[in-house]
Parts: sequence; C-alpha cells; structure tokens
Amino acid sequence: MAKIDAFFKLMHEQNASDLHLAAGQQPALRIHGDMERVKYETLDNEELRKILYEITPEEKIKTFEETGDLDFAYEIPGLARYRVNYYMHKDGVAAAFREIPSVIQTVEDLGLPPVISKLADLPRGLVLVTGPTGSGKSTSLAAIIDEANRKRQDHIITIEDPIEFVHQSKGCLISHREVGIHTRSFSAALRGALREDPDIILVGEMRDLETISLAIEAANTGHLVFSTVHTTSASSTVDRVIEVFPSHEQAQIRSTLADSVRAIIAQTLFKRIDIRGRVAAMEILIATPAVRALIRDGKSHQIPSAMQTGKRYGMQMLDDSIMDLLNRKKIDPDDAYAKAFEKARFRPMLRKQPSDFTEA
Repeated sequence: MAKIDAFFKLMHEQNASDLHLAAGQQPALRIHGDMERVKYETLDNEELRKILYEITPEEKIKTFEETGDLDFAYEIPGLARYRVNYYMHKDGVAAAFREIPSVIQTVEDLGLPPVISKLADLPRGLVLVTGPTGSGKSTSLAAIIDEANRKRQDHIITIEDPIEFVHQSKGCLISHREVGIHTRSFSAALRGALREDPDIILVGEMRDLETISLAIEAANTGHLVFSTVHTTSASSTVDRVIEVFPSHEQAQIRSTLADSVRAIIAQTLFKRIDIRGRVAAMEILIATPAVRALIRDGKSHQIPSAMQTGKRYGMQMLDDSIMDLLNRKKIDPDDAYAKAFEKARFRPMLRKQPSDFTEA
C-alpha cells in the first residue's frame, strides 16, 4: 500500500471532496466546501516528492519534472478514483486530489430537476453543463450518462483528461478514452469518434476552437454530445462558444450552434445548512424554437427573458433556483446573496448588510 493511501482513506472517511498536499504546509481537506487542516506534521519538500512519486507512472514523473504541471488519475480499488494535479510552488512540490466516487449517483439521488433526466433520452444535439471549477459539473454529467446507460442500447464514448467517473456497461457499450494515454488530444479523439459508430459522446471539456468546432459538427451529424464549459450562465455560454471563432465565421457558427444545441445547464454548489453536504442550484435553458431564433439572430441578451416565459419546458433561472433553496432553508442567505446575479432581490434576507463595496 502506498503511503499516500492513508490520506485518501481519511479523506473518504471525512466525506471530503479534495485533498491538498503542499511542501512547507500541513495537509488540508476540503469538507463541504470548507478547508480544514489535518493534524499532521508540516510536509518537507523531499519527503512529499517521494510520497507523490510512489503513485506516479514513470513517464508522468518525467513530464512533471520538465513542465512543473501534471494531471492524471489514481485509483484505490474498492475505495474511489482520484483526479490528480501536481504543480510547483514557492516552497516546492504540491498536489491537489479530487475524489471521484466509485458509485455514480443518479439524477434522483442528486435531487436534480426532472427535466435533467430527459436529456439522456435526446436522439441528437449538443448539451452543455457549465459553471465554475468545483461546481459539480462532472457529477451531473455522470448522472445523465448513467441514465442513458440504464435506459438505452447504444454506444457511448467518453473523452476525458483524465478519466473521472467509470461507467460499467449496462444497456450501452461504453468506451472510456483518456487524453495523453489513449489519444493525443480532445480534437483528435473527437475526429476519430466520428468513425467509431458512437451514439453518445462525452467530451470532458471544450477547451479550444478545434474541439468546439468538432463537437458542434458531431452534434449536427446525428450524435448526442455532452460537454462542459467554464461559464456562469446559459446566455454567457452561447456568447463564449461563438466568440472562440474568428469574427468572419461567427455568423455561420451562430446558425450552426442554434441548430445543434439542445440544452445548457449552468450550476453552482452551496454548502447546506439543514444537513451535512452540498446542494446544486441550476439554471436550465432548453433550446425551444424561440431560443434558437435568438441565438441565430445574435440576441443572446434576450435569452433570460425567453427562459422566464419557458418554465413549462423545464427552464429556470439560476436566481430562482437559489431562491427556492433559500425558501426551503437548505442554504444560508449570505451564501445565496454572494452567488446570485440579481443581488438586490436577496438583500432583504441578509442578517447584516454586505461588506463588499463593489456590490453597492
């Protein structure tokens, strides 16, 4: 057993989402959103390097030594998988580990709106899940893929860096591919996937123009494509995707995106106050004909208005979702205010006026 496995077991027992090890500091766990120190000695740089390298493939060590950054996955059978990132800082080496549960939670387990499970039934199109780092995007996508795996008889290809949730084939045949090991890049894997007879393609992240272009192309040629983008709202996601392209191509890509997109989910996580744990607030955009027309005409600023009138399709604004959690006493008013867009709506619920002068 590797020496670091003891930290992972502690992490699992404490229900922590992340483990942080850094030279010159004590280990720390992120538990329900808060950082908590582990009662352990300060880590020496050389000692920590030995601990980390014990679980690192030889070729990955070479990459880290050359670049100062590294991503890969580590698994303890019977416990969990871990998304691993190594980096260099002022005092030496450091690492962040995100636990990926071995048991995939369903849409119902996560308490997500019923319309989310319907996304697994779509025959084709592009579905984007957005939000800041650590907002639960991968967990939500895993629940949707699991729903498809249980209900459909199709071929699912996942392209990730690294592989996070591992799905066991149920109704579907599932092929997991990791960038850097099984394929050179997201774009190379996507290009290859179009010749591998997939029905559903999961792209871990749309990072660049080529990957975004290929994902949209795959969605337009009869595949159901799921991916993530680091944006905070549905309308800003539309703008972000279009702005990646050169200005002379944006009119065409706007039309292509309008044809391919099926849904955009923007989410953020909150620490719960009723029980231990966290809960997601979600903004949900369903691509109705009215929404498609707004995207095609370059009127993404009108998308929030279309969402307000599209509640019968399962659409909801992020602030409405936050308010619902607040009214059900699941989250703290200060947290709700901090993450809401229309802050004036939440200000009357605060115990004291906010100290952030930029929100004045």
